[in-house]
Amino acid sequence: MQSHHDFMGLCLDEAARAAACGEVPVGAIVVLAGDVIGRGYNLRETTGDPTAHAEVVALREAARAVGYWRVLDATLYVTLEPCVMCAGALVNARIRTLVYGCADAKAGAVESLYAVPTDARLNHRLEVVAGVRADECSEMLRSFFRRRRGGAGPQGRPLWRGGRVV
Repeated sequence: MQSHHDFMGLCLDEAARAAACGEVPVGAIVVLAGDVIGRGYNLRETTGDPTAHAEVVALREAARAVGYWRVLDATLYVTLEPCVMCAGALVNARIRTLVYGCADAKAGAVESLYAVPTDARLNHRLEVVAGVRADECSEMLRSFFRRRRGGAGPQGRPLWRGGRVV
């Protein structure tokens, strides 16, 4: 049986794939009964899709794997605290447990700014485990943005300056 630590390692691998193609390095997996049934990393820049966050990509794959939009009894692991959209998607998919790495003080909708997955007013609530391999998850993001500010990105991809790709 793999641990939260081990599964977060798989998320870090997904995040590294995102960074390699110039995406913000966030990775996610969905686990059901010990098996990975969905994987994803950020693809917003690559696809031009504002909903192509790691969590949504992984949830879509997991829903295809189970053949239904409800991904009951599953755990979603992700390197960064989910935003409002992703936290809402977890509630809608009826994910049982969310495990995330580092907090997101600017957009986190699990504990930092909002508490969407545990809000008693919603029709479903998730168990939340925060801070798994948080230092590694944070460092991956910090080093990515340091590189972005300092010069050319991977494969000569454009860099971010002032919130825009240049």
